Amino acid sequence: MAATPRTFRDKRISLMAVSGVLAVVLGVAAVTLPVPYVIESPGPAINTIGELNGEPIIAVTGHESFPPTSGSLDLTTVHLTGGLPESQVNFFNVLTSWLTPSHTVYPAELMYAPGTSQDAINSENSAAMTGSQENATAAAMTAMGIDFESNLAVAMVPADGAASGILKPDDVLLTIDGKKITDLGVIQTALTDGKGAPVELEIRRNDAEQKLSLTPKLGDEGKYLLGVQIQNVFKFPFDVEITLSNIGGPSAGMIFALGIMDSLTPGDLTGGKKFAGTGTIDPEGKVGAIGGIAQKLVGARSTGADYFLAPAANCGDVEGNIPDGLQVIKVSTLTEAHDAVALIGSGKDGSGLPTCK
Repeated sequence: MAATPRTFRDKRISLMAVSGVLAVVLGVAAVTLPVPYVIESPGPAINTIGELNGEPIIAVTGHESFPPTSGSLDLTTVHLTGGLPESQVNFFNVLTSWLTPSHTVYPAELMYAPGTSQDAINSENSAAMTGSQENATAAAMTAMGIDFESNLAVAMVPADGAASGILKPDDVLLTIDGKKITDLGVIQTALTDGKGAPVELEIRRNDAEQKLSLTPKLGDEGKYLLGVQIQNVFKFPFDVEITLSNIGGPSAGMIFALGIMDSLTPGDLTGGKKFAGTGTIDPEGKVGAIGGIAQKLVGARSTGADYFLAPAANCGDVEGNIPDGLQVIKVSTLTEAHDAVALIGSGKDGSGLPTCK
């Protein structure tokens, strides 16, 4: 039996309908399937001299303190989405972010090593936050002339390093070849002078002091190494507790240090004005660069900040990204940051302060 024109027409319609459905399905899949990108967007800004759940974020015990009553010193954050098995984005998310000025899109491989998990990132960020808070306390006390004990200690001992089986995590390094270890430079000088010969170390382990001998190894860059990762450990004369959950990383260090100084000083450093900022801090008070500052500027302004303290090393990322009405102040040290806040907080004109513009 021969096919009629109507039969052919019905088949063509059926094929077109099926093709249309497939096109829609493929289109939806293309838009909704995960893609290997990370989206960086503004996160919340949190007032470090304020309260969280009715308790002060910065609490001092064992020393007279003066909880601030007005103004703000906001730490700023970024929100990262995508690039991890537990956090993925699709093409529609990426396209939307490309069209949003306050968002930045990165290839996932630029942000995370292959196989990185959310748990690993959380653990790393938590450790960085803890270190940042301790450095902030040390920097604040240094700036205020408050004495405290500072030592270098072992953070990690790689299995293939020179110290494997000799040193342990948390060992406090006291002397090397009879010289007191005050900073990393003392260790490096002793290793260089020894030219690979064994060095004598005095350490404190579990509150007991002991002496060890260790033969350094020559590293890839031609320098002799102990074969450990080093961290600062401090013994402060009083307690400074910073309570903040779900925030990680080292970039709040400078703002924490300012908040601690404000808490230890009578009156309100801010004079009731709204400040925000970002930047790492070391125990000597040097302010370091951070990531995501364009998003942090937006987040600060959206929560009402009028002034933003930015690391001098980030000025290239600040230019062209300053929201209207936000004055950005360039700082390289905690002292510069404190003096800028104190100047504006006292009611004086801060328009002449250094800026990234």
